[in-house]
Amino acid sequence: MSVMWTVKAVGLGVVALSLSVELLGWLQRRLRPGKTLNEVLIFPSELACVERIFNPSSSYTCLCPFPHGVESSFSRLLRYILSASSSLDLCVFAFSNMDLGRAVLALHSRGVTVRVLTDKDYAAIPGSQIGALRKAGICVRCSAGSVYMHHKFAVVDGQLLITGSLNWTLAAVQGNMENVVVTEEPDLLRPFIKEFHRLWLCNDRAQNYRSGDQKPAHHQNP
Repeated sequence: MSVMWTVKAVGLGVVALSLSVELLGWLQRRLRPGKTLNEVLIFPSELACVERIFNPSSSYTCLCPFPHGVESSFSRLLRYILSASSSLDLCVFAFSNMDLGRAVLALHSRGVTVRVLTDKDYAAIPGSQIGALRKAGICVRCSAGSVYMHHKFAVVDGQLLITGSLNWTLAAVQGNMENVVVTEEPDLLRPFIKEFHRLWLCNDRAQNYRSGDQKPAHHQNP
């Protein structure tokens, strides 16, 4: 009997040791420098000049009336978007913020592969940036379904997820109570990458013309 209890005790000790090692490894991954990025950005964002983000040269001087050198939720969002080095997959319901449009166009001009999915009814509203993106040669596809394409997320380089309640509009950035989560967690990234891929393929036949192409007669909205 004592031998049996000794064997059981040893077995439990091995299991406990294994769990301890796994827990220690988990803690080390969370506490070590360079740990997985997780950040929450809260809006409305403080009004501040963002020209330095687009023109980092020390010789550049901005004369706008907004505070300079202020790090805000919006400036951090712009930096995350502009950190793309190979690809940006953007899936957003409404897109009319000019600075966000500038960021996407800047990526495209640097040779970053940009793909945009948006809602067909909101692609041509006054102030929409979709026309400018198409004119620049960025591939934009509109949802062909009967319900709103209400997603608001972006995947940067297939490794960074930006998602939350924020539409890419001036009202959302400066006036609404919104949230954005920025994360590199693979378990969170995978479903969004899968959803973008699904929507991109299923809207391939939606006649998502670029600027200058003939609008299909059977489609009332781009």
